[in-house]
Amino acid sequence: MSGGSVVSTALRATGAVLLLALSLLPLGQWLNIELTPALNYSAEGWWSGTAVVGLLTFLIVIVVHRMRLADSMAGACDRVVGFWDRSPHIAIPLLAMLATALYAFNATWVFSGKPLLIDEIVQVLQARIFVEGRLTWPLDAYPEFRSIMHLVEQDGRLYGQFPPGGPAMLALGELFGAPWLVNPVFGGLSVAALALALRWARVSAGLGLATTFLFACAPFVIFQSASHMNHVTSLTCLLIATAALIRATHAERDHLWAGLICGLGLGVAATIRPLDAAAWALPAAGWLGAQAVRDRRWMAFIASGVGVAVPMGIMMWVNTQMTGGALTFGYTVMWGESQGLGFGAAPWGEPHTVERGLAMIAAYFNRLNEFFFETPVPILVPVAMVIAWSRTSSALERYMMVCSGLIVISYFAYWHDGFYLGPRFIFTLAPLVALLVARFPGVVAEKFAAVPLMRQAAIASFVAAAVAGLVFVLPIRIAGYRAVFSSFRWDYGALAAAAGARDSSDVVIVRESWGAQVMVRMWALGVPRSQAESFYRLVDTCALDDAIGRLEVRGVRGEGAIAAITPLLADSARVVKSTLSVDDTERVLPGSTYPPRCFARLREDSAGFAHLVPTWLERASPVRWVRDLQARDTLVVQPTDRVWLLRGVRADRTSLLSPVIERIDGDSLRAAWGRSGQ
Repeated sequence: MSGGSVVSTALRATGAVLLLALSLLPLGQWLNIELTPALNYSAEGWWSGTAVVGLLTFLIVIVVHRMRLADSMAGACDRVVGFWDRSPHIAIPLLAMLATALYAFNATWVFSGKPLLIDEIVQVLQARIFVEGRLTWPLDAYPEFRSIMHLVEQDGRLYGQFPPGGPAMLALGELFGAPWLVNPVFGGLSVAALALALRWARVSAGLGLATTFLFACAPFVIFQSASHMNHVTSLTCLLIATAALIRATHAERDHLWAGLICGLGLGVAATIRPLDAAAWALPAAGWLGAQAVRDRRWMAFIASGVGVAVPMGIMMWVNTQMTGGALTFGYTVMWGESQGLGFGAAPWGEPHTVERGLAMIAAYFNRLNEFFFETPVPILVPVAMVIAWSRTSSALERYMMVCSGLIVISYFAYWHDGFYLGPRFIFTLAPLVALLVARFPGVVAEKFAAVPLMRQAAIASFVAAAVAGLVFVLPIRIAGYRAVFSSFRWDYGALAAAAGARDSSDVVIVRESWGAQVMVRMWALGVPRSQAESFYRLVDTCALDDAIGRLEVRGVRGEGAIAAITPLLADSARVVKSTLSVDDTERVLPGSTYPPRCFARLREDSAGFAHLVPTWLERASPVRWVRDLQARDTLVVQPTDRVWLLRGVRADRTSLLSPVIERIDGDSLRAAWGRSGQ
């Protein structure tokens, strides 16, 4: 064995062991680092799930041999692979369209065709701003009654904190009143782009079909592609760039158009998720650059640079108009410089350390085990086996491995734990995971060439895992997804109309939790979002409410308000999650005495609260939706207005929220506000 082969083997073995350690061991628990949502490391669950799949695999192999089905099944597979190989112009679009239909079905059935996470909602709102021909909306006179997380309020303007490319993609659907359809369509395009990349990389037809099919049908991909999240459109652009890159590097001539498309894909991805795009662009630039120097093929290299520059230039112009800086994004304006990469202070919560970064990466891989295929076995185990055992790999696989490694390193240095429908920050690893899983039967057959039955067992194990997942795991996941964010799925316009609120003189006050009110009141005092988050997490809610009330009466804002609240942090080490409220984000200082005013807020929480955020999406009704801020409501509720109160109630702790809209007597309400003393 040559020295290079020894080094390659050692690197592969090291990578496989590291992947297994990160994906299977409870590093977060060992390091005593708490993540949200909490991880359920269950070795017993993996062992029992693997045992079930192992038993099913054994039964499948026995049945196939007893009934002599191996040859007929192999023949059927050969015919499908043959069609895929001979007719890519039919087979690839067909699979892409079927995938789009699957994603669109889940977008409506599972997620009600609505943006549910605050990230999704704000990007849809920014898409609406773009469709109106604007970059920003004007800010209300009293923005605290409509302020929400991730909407930046700057210099009398309102806009989303996210890079403009993601909302621009959603604007394509918003033009037709169907932003929910954007990700399913882009998800289907991802399937087609991956299939083309595999074909142009000269991967065997069977492996190409298996990889594309596994990617298209992976629940992690299905649910992300049914959402409004920008990870999907970003990955589509990256896969288009990858396919063009493979075309440019594998063609017999200097391919200008392939280089240009590669650059455009990377550039557009950079306007959506800059960090992900950089992780894919750097290896691509190195590959094209090396080829240009070695083979004098400069056209593709130069064209790729032009392709990157065009969308990046547009993004920089948009940023300049919105935030004032070409490379300044809304989240920097909102959260400050600490929101970027690096170790140290984070916008809120505990500082980001190397240990915390390691725990987060381990959490991402652990979740990928669980969420990628929704099976009761850890899917990264066969991935690690392929990494350790395979003797060869395609240029495409090596490129995606480098890109994926850069993605992992980047998010190791990023403070926020990105979880939604799975480990979304490493969604770009999905094509590589699908490819390595698809290679597993072939690698096993090569490793155990003396035991022909091993290849069949490997394939049978996939079938067994899929059956176990479909029967035991996926139904629970779907039920969970269909139940979450129930209040964000309400038809607010229909609710208001049914209650009798139908015109612009109707004001619906949305009763949010006490904690949410306290947070927004800090924003109104000019406390930066990151500091408001810290105060909220580390100070007794009643004490914080009292301090804010006094500052509002005195008209103290900005640095003065921060200076007045900061001394309350002296007791932060003793503050715990509230044991008095149904909202466990509120805080309480054990042993403190609450005045009647605070107990009144707690009773309101117990009576039920709703969320203002989804009312931003309501367009059909002329009703005005505002946040309940107690006595401050007099600023936006006029004597001639008809006033309504919206809150959410539960029949019990396990039931979903149900909306209640009730008419409120304006005079009585104003009298109560007057007695509140705020």
